[in-house]
Order: sequence, then structure tokens, then C-alpha cells
Amino acid sequence: MSFETIEYNVEKYVATISLDRPDRLNAITNQLELELLEAMRTADAADDVRVIVLTGNGRGFCAGADIELLQKIMETDWVTADIGTKRAEFMPERPHDTAPVDFQKTWSYFPTISKPIIGAINGAAVGLGFVLQLYCDIRIASDMARFGTAFAQRGLIAEHGVSWLLPRLIGLSNALDLLYSARIIDADEALNMGLVSRVVPHDELMDTVRQYAQMLSTTVSPRSLQVMKRQVYNALFTDLGDAIETANDEMFPSFQCDDFKEGVAHFVEKRAPQFTGR
Repeated sequence: MSFETIEYNVEKYVATISLDRPDRLNAITNQLELELLEAMRTADAADDVRVIVLTGNGRGFCAGADIELLQKIMETDWVTADIGTKRAEFMPERPHDTAPVDFQKTWSYFPTISKPIIGAINGAAVGLGFVLQLYCDIRIASDMARFGTAFAQRGLIAEHGVSWLLPRLIGLSNALDLLYSARIIDADEALNMGLVSRVVPHDELMDTVRQYAQMLSTTVSPRSLQVMKRQVYNALFTDLGDAIETANDEMFPSFQCDDFKEGVAHFVEKRAPQFTGR
């Protein structure tokens, strides 16, 4: 598989998708957006992938929308028409039959990817790059990472569902602080807010993320991960009673699956698990 604006590699059940425009701090173009969508869907369908890592090449994670793209938006409606048409070629109307319509938008499709998505935030994540990392399931940051919404400084608004997602991750006041001020925060402040799960020395970031991803891909059931991800995201739109009913409905098929049998067997036999995802 060949891409021009991202790199896609698979090793030991882990697909690493790297934004690859380092000379522009991985700023997003139409092409990059479409290639990322295709890569995510490819990883989701691949039998040899159980976990996805998203990162950026070079000094930054993603500096947001490419400035040339923003300039074209000022001059013409080409971007909106073009990206909408092209996205339809890659993405069906309903990515997963059980996915809420809310998870079928430009970046909100990440929760419909059935495998865990880990963001390895290696540098600046600003503007649209800030949005992109928000939709990862788990975010691990380099101590050199920086975060900022940037929208208010561009005369824009809280894009792509950030007004819904960000307060759920870091609380209302913190979310409004970052949106109103557009100030840049460092990795430690991001950790204190709950924006990221962990901060590690920059040189150790990718090793740390890969170790975590490989742990997920080899020591726990891939089927369990897929069902749990669907449960958690869908539960954002339901109440406790519905979540309990969904869990009850999912439990019986779990008892019948091969991974349940292996989960019991490897524990009893005191050996490493050999899960198949079935």
C-alpha cells in the first residue's frame, strides 16, 4: 500500500500510522485527510492488526490545517465541495451498523474503528491537530508536546465536535479556558487536566507507546477490546440502564467465544495467552 502524506507500517499486530509532512509540521491537507481515513479503514479490516498507533513524523504531531488550505477557503468553496465528494468514495454512509450517526462525521469516525487507537503525541498538536488527537482513545505525550486550540486566534469556532468532546475529557472550565484563550499548554499541564494519559521523555515516547500497544495486542482478547470500545462510545449517548442492558446482551456471546475459553485456560495453566479474536 502506497501513501504520499502518511506512512503505514504493521509489526507484531500493531499498525503505526504516521502523518508524513514533516517540513510543514504535518499540517493537514485534503489528501492527508483522505489517506488517513483510508489507512484507518485498512487497519480496521486487517487480520494482522489489533492496535493502531497514530503519530507524526519530524518535530510535530500536527500543526493543524495547512495555511494554503485556509487561504483557499477564503477565496473559494472548492475545498468544501471537493473533500465532501472525495470522502464519500472512501467512507460508506454508515461505517458500522451499530454506530450512532454522531460517529460518522469528518473526524468523529475514529470511534467506529473497532480497534484501539493510541495517539503518540510527539510535538505540537494545534488547531485541527488538537482535534485529531482528541479523537484517539488514549493519548501518550512526549515531554516536548504542546497543545492549543488556535480557533479563536483565527476567527473560528470550536470545530468538529470539540465543544462536545473536550469538556467530557477535561471538564467545562478547562475546556472553555483552552477554547477562549487559544493559549499553548505544555505536556505537564495537559496531563494535569486529563488531556493526556501519560507524559514520557521525548526519546522514550515511541518505545513506550509500542510496548503498551504490543501488550494490548498480545495479553488481552482482541474481541474484548472491540466490544468494550463499542460499549463505551455508544454509552455516551445512553443512560446507565441501557448500558447495563447492552452489557447483558454482550455477555452471553462472550461466554461462547474462543477467546473466553482461552482466557480461562491460560490463567489455569499459568501460561501466556494465545488469543485469536474469535
